[in-house]
Amino acid sequence: MKYRFFLLLCSLYSYLPSTCIAQTSPLYEFRAVWVATVENIDWPDKKGMSVEQQKAQFIHLLDMHQHNGMNAIVVQIRPAGDAFYPSQYEPWSEYLNGKQGLPPTPYYDPLAFMIEETHKRGMEFHAWLNPYRAVFNIHTSSISPSHITKIHPDWFLNYGNIKYFNPGLPQVREHVARVVKDLVTRYDIDAVHMDDYFYPYRIAGKEFPDEKTYRQYSRGLNKEDWRRSNCDSIIKLLFETIRNNSTRVKFGISPFGVWRNKDKDPMGSNTRAGQTNYDDLYADILLWLRKGWIDYVVPQLYWERGHKLCDYDILLDWWNAHTYGRQMYIGHAIERAGSNAAWRDKNELPNQIKRLRTYSGTQGSVYFNSRMFEKNPNGWSDSLRLNYYALPALLPPMKWIDSIPPLKPSFEKLTNNNYRVIYNGKEKIKSFAVFVLPAHIKEKLEYATLIEILVADKTASFDRNNSIASGDDRIFVAAVDLNNNLSAWIELK
Repeated sequence: MKYRFFLLLCSLYSYLPSTCIAQTSPLYEFRAVWVATVENIDWPDKKGMSVEQQKAQFIHLLDMHQHNGMNAIVVQIRPAGDAFYPSQYEPWSEYLNGKQGLPPTPYYDPLAFMIEETHKRGMEFHAWLNPYRAVFNIHTSSISPSHITKIHPDWFLNYGNIKYFNPGLPQVREHVARVVKDLVTRYDIDAVHMDDYFYPYRIAGKEFPDEKTYRQYSRGLNKEDWRRSNCDSIIKLLFETIRNNSTRVKFGISPFGVWRNKDKDPMGSNTRAGQTNYDDLYADILLWLRKGWIDYVVPQLYWERGHKLCDYDILLDWWNAHTYGRQMYIGHAIERAGSNAAWRDKNELPNQIKRLRTYSGTQGSVYFNSRMFEKNPNGWSDSLRLNYYALPALLPPMKWIDSIPPLKPSFEKLTNNNYRVIYNGKEKIKSFAVFVLPAHIKEKLEYATLIEILVADKTASFDRNNSIASGDDRIFVAAVDLNNNLSAWIELK
C-alpha cells in the first residue's frame, strides 16, 4: 500500500494502530516562510552579488521550500523606505548592490522575477513591507539623495539607532498608501503583508519623541489613544487602497504574539509579556480584525510550549478565539532551534503544528526565517517534507473576497492511464487539484486525499502511472482559481 494512501486510511479509521505515525495534512492549509532582506538575512545573503547569483540563489530558495511542502512565500520587498523593484517613490534597496539607489546591473526587476518564479511553482507571493522603518541604522546605512528622508526630513524621528516615519503625520500615511497602490496596480502579488514594527519597541528610559506631533494632532485624545488611532488610520487606509485597486490582493498583518496581558485587560491572554501590541506598539489588532480591515493575521508565537511568561498553547488558544472570522496562521520561530532546552527538543515544532491543527480557527503556519531551513535544525525540514507536509495542501480561500468557484474541468483520455485535463471557463485559474478516493468509499471531498497540484491556466497532463495512486483508486480533478476557490470535480475514467 502506498504511503499517502496509508495516510488516508489513518484519517478515516481512528482505531487503526499506532503505526499510522504520520499526521494527515488538512486539505486547506497556508504554509509559508518569511524571507528577510534587511541586513541580507535571507536573500540575497550578501550585498553586491551578481544578477545571475541573485537569481540562482532565489530559485534555490524557492525549490527548497517547495520541496519541504510550502505553498507560499513572504518576501520583504520594502525593508526601510526602499524598494526591491523600480519605484517612483523610493530608491533601490542597499541590500541588493551595497549602495542605496543603485539599480541591478545588468538591469532586471527583482520583484517581477520573484513573483514569476514563485507562481511557476504554484505558490503564492506575499509582498512584505515595513510600514514605518525608514533607516535601519542611522550611523551605518547607505542613504540615497533621493531617499524620502532627504526630501521630507520633517516626516521622520530618530529613536535608538533607527529612523522612523512619524506615524502621527497624515502625509506619512498617504505616502505609504501610494507605495501600496503602486505595488497592487503594477505587480501580480497575492497579498500585502506587514509585520510587527508599528510604533517601535520601547527602549528603557527613552520616550519616543513625538510630543510636538501629538500637540498638533491630538484631537483631544490622550497620547496612548492618539498613537493607537494613528495605527488604526493607516491600516484602514491601506485596506481601502488595496480593495479599491484590486479584486483579489489580500492584506495581512503579523503582529507581536501578545495583544494584551490579562492583568491589564480581562480580554487579554493569561500571559506576562513585557511589551504588548496594544500598550506598547499601539497596534490594536483585535479592532482591525473586528472591523474587517485585514484579511489574515499571523501572530508571532515565538515561545515554546510551557513558557513561564508566554506559553505557546495559551496564546494559540487565545488567538483562535479572537479571529472574528478572518484567517489566522501561526508564526513559528524555527530560528530558535537549539537556543535553549525546549528548542533543542526535536518534538517542539512538530508538537506546535499538531496542536494548531486541532483548532478550526487556525489555517496554517509561517516560519521565520528562510535561511534556517538550509541547516535542517532538529531534522525539522525532514519532518515537514516527509510527514506534516508530505501531502500537498490548497491555500485557504477567503469567501469575503470571492466565493464563486470556477467552472468544472473536462478531460481527454490519451492512453489507458494518461489524461489531458482541460479548463474552458472564462475566469482565470492557476492549477488543477488531483484527488484519490478508494473504491467503494462515498464520493465526498472530505473522504478524498489531495495527492497532486498541477500548475496550469488551461490544460495539464496527468499520468496515473507516475502518480502515487493505487491501482483501484478513483481519480478526481478540480480546477483552482486565482482566489483559491475549488470547482466541482470530475472523475478521470
